[in-house]
Amino acid sequence: MDSAVRGRGGRTTLRRIVVGTALIAVPAVVVVVVLGLGSAYAPVASTGAKAAGGGPDTYTRLLVALPVILGACYLAGVLARRLGQPAVIGEIVAGILLGPSLFGIVWPGAFGWLFPGGVVSAINILSQLGLIFFMYLVGSEIDLDAVRKRGFTAVTVSQVSIALPMVCGIVLALGMYPTFGGDVGFLAFGLFIAVSMSVTAFPVLARILTDRGISKTPLGALALTCAAVDDVAAWCLLAVVVAVSQGGAPSEVFLTAGLTLVFVVVMIYVVRPVLGKVLARVPEPGVLAILLGGIMLSALATNEIGIHAIFGAFLFGVIAPRKDPVVARAAGKLGSVTLTLLLPLFFAYTGLHTEFSLLGSGSLWLWTVVITAVAVFGKWAGSTTAARLTGVGWRESLSLGALMNCRGLTELVVLNVGLQLKVISPAVFAMLVIMTLVSTIATAPALTLIARFSKKSGKDSDKTAGPAAAESR
Repeated sequence: MDSAVRGRGGRTTLRRIVVGTALIAVPAVVVVVVLGLGSAYAPVASTGAKAAGGGPDTYTRLLVALPVILGACYLAGVLARRLGQPAVIGEIVAGILLGPSLFGIVWPGAFGWLFPGGVVSAINILSQLGLIFFMYLVGSEIDLDAVRKRGFTAVTVSQVSIALPMVCGIVLALGMYPTFGGDVGFLAFGLFIAVSMSVTAFPVLARILTDRGISKTPLGALALTCAAVDDVAAWCLLAVVVAVSQGGAPSEVFLTAGLTLVFVVVMIYVVRPVLGKVLARVPEPGVLAILLGGIMLSALATNEIGIHAIFGAFLFGVIAPRKDPVVARAAGKLGSVTLTLLLPLFFAYTGLHTEFSLLGSGSLWLWTVVITAVAVFGKWAGSTTAARLTGVGWRESLSLGALMNCRGLTELVVLNVGLQLKVISPAVFAMLVIMTLVSTIATAPALTLIARFSKKSGKDSDKTAGPAAAESR
């Protein structure tokens, strides 16, 4: 009897499977057949329009390109960590290798198929969105209390580490302008070269300090504070460059500057207190939505003013509440998507516009060496001298100079803005990208060499640190 029951149960199950499969398969076959027959009557012009617009094909290739970019950036980041470098160095290199400098040369057919114009445009849009989210995260990580506590030393070092590179950059621009200036006025070109010499990457610097276990030391705290002040100053200077390059008449430049000042005042004294009150009353799921909306609206405001969207996103991050755990969790979620998905697309987009072949094999490579030397000297000399004159020991001063030379992602953001505004040519862009890579990669080895030299010379850094190190504690 049991076997009979089991037999009936088995036949019932089999019948259900057959019926269910038929109910799904038959309509599917009918739909496919009808679509196949109907395609014969599709207007030829319509089909051609879709192909020309690149709709389905662009979408398909984008879905192929994204995993390739993410995989390459991830693997390069892992390799960079094993070589003692922050992961962002590997990701930057991966983006360049995927561009015309290597992939486009080694396998031009595959490069053209994977990155047609439509895909590059889509990557650009996604990367720009990731960029403003990243700038919010950078702004939110700047410790304003630390800046106030370490005021004199931090402000002195950071400002000198900007001033000397800017002077060096202006002098360098004088020599570069006849060859690379093009139709751009010297004021915009010179200011941009000066700003590009003075940048320090706060996020990459923080990662290097954390990886080396010195982020909580007096040197690490002072370096982070200097880099934070440097970042704020750099974005303000970049805003001036954008205003000059786009403003046209002096009156329009002053109008842009005035609107920027009004925007900053409104953000600090109106938006900041209102945002704090609103976020404190909103349920947790709504906090992330408000932050996303605020980032994009702030970016839109500065974009309309004429100083680029990244400045608004950065300022929104600076004024956003920092001590609220709900806001911190929302920022963490945003950071996960930004750093994992969107930022690698920015590296890829940068790589797609970096063509080392433009430098040829002669004088342009010599210019690249000169640019790199000027950039490294200006930052190192300015930071080291200022730190030493404010009472910091020699080892810490030299180490601070090496750390402030870390340009990383922040420099790439600046360079992309210059390329978009056509202040610099693609060849100058490629030279400055090389300078960025060299100065950033050299940061960690330079710290190691300074530490070894200090040990051999028998200097006690803590005893020579002076009042500035005590202040940084």
